[in-house]
Amino acid sequence: MSFFSMMRKRKELIPLVALMTFAATGATSLSIYFLLTKPDVILNKTGNPTPWENVDPKKPQKLLTINQKWEPVEEVQILKRYSK
Repeated sequence: MSFFSMMRKRKELIPLVALMTFAATGATSLSIYFLLTKPDVILNKTGNPTPWENVDPKKPQKLLTINQKWEPVEEVQILKRYSK
């Protein structure tokens, strides 16, 4: 019994299959989007072992950011200067 013949016999499964296909496609495309566009997501750590150091804190990293204000913490900046 093939997939399409089963769908013809059991028409109540068509919305479920369509919804699951839509959800899987959305999850896959969002994962690929984050892998290609976000600087803090890495696949290989050998080239850059600390990618979070290169993230611009003034640029929002979320899909939706409301009223984000960033100010540098002086103590953290001092520690970064000493560690380099």
